Amino acid sequence: MIISDIVSLPTERISLACVLIMILALTTWRADLRLARPLLIASLRLIIQLSLVGLILEYVFEINNLLLVTLIALVMLLVAGREVSVRQKYRVSGRWGYGIGTCSMFVSSFTVSIFGLAAIIRAESWWDPRYSIPVLGMLLGNTMTAVALSLDRFTTYVWEGRETIEAKLMLGHSSQEALKMILRDSLRAGLMPVINSMAIAGIVSFPGMMTGQILAGNSPVDAVRYQIVIWLLIAVGCGFGSMLVVQMASKRVFDERERLRTDRIYKV
Repeated sequence: MIISDIVSLPTERISLACVLIMILALTTWRADLRLARPLLIASLRLIIQLSLVGLILEYVFEINNLLLVTLIALVMLLVAGREVSVRQKYRVSGRWGYGIGTCSMFVSSFTVSIFGLAAIIRAESWWDPRYSIPVLGMLLGNTMTAVALSLDRFTTYVWEGRETIEAKLMLGHSSQEALKMILRDSLRAGLMPVINSMAIAGIVSFPGMMTGQILAGNSPVDAVRYQIVIWLLIAVGCGFGSMLVVQMASKRVFDERERLRTDRIYKV
């Protein structure tokens, strides 16, 4: 397939997809599910955000400047950190509530992205925005979900099981021993969606990057190779991100004398 063979999507065709969203919103409204407003707002945000991103990326790709790429990456990280924070049923108090998720994503996603770009993809410049921004975006998006799920499960279990934890501490268990089952379940909550998606990739579903490259006219074999690399990087980023966030949270809920500090967690 050559570039001229690619089917473009004019605005009137995109509006047909919007009509389907309107039908779904109307259906949920008539069923009194209270989802019509969030659905329409999310759809509007999607259209506006992606349209702006398309215009911005055209400019960024043309300039190909490391400083600009770094700035965009930091904005993506800060937004992802906020999303992790607002998705929690129980939040860690103080700056830790925002910093735990942000720091864990920074260490995991940025490290894995740089390794993948420099050692595996090996573009002419490892920070080439045509590669670095999409790769980091996919890693951050998935790691954000894993981190949010792990942190939410951890803080919920600590709050609801605080009496059990304190009983274990009274019996002589260390803080890590008292949290062993909670840590394990929290990590499973963050990683299982990624593991499930990897297990069905190419059989039940076609991953987004692979589908996008095929629609853009690239060879299916090359698209598959890129998708394999991306999924493996995503799994690593999600794994280390989840591990970091629950370890940082576990340090926060205990003081230096290994006393459980539930006052450092509050319900939203």
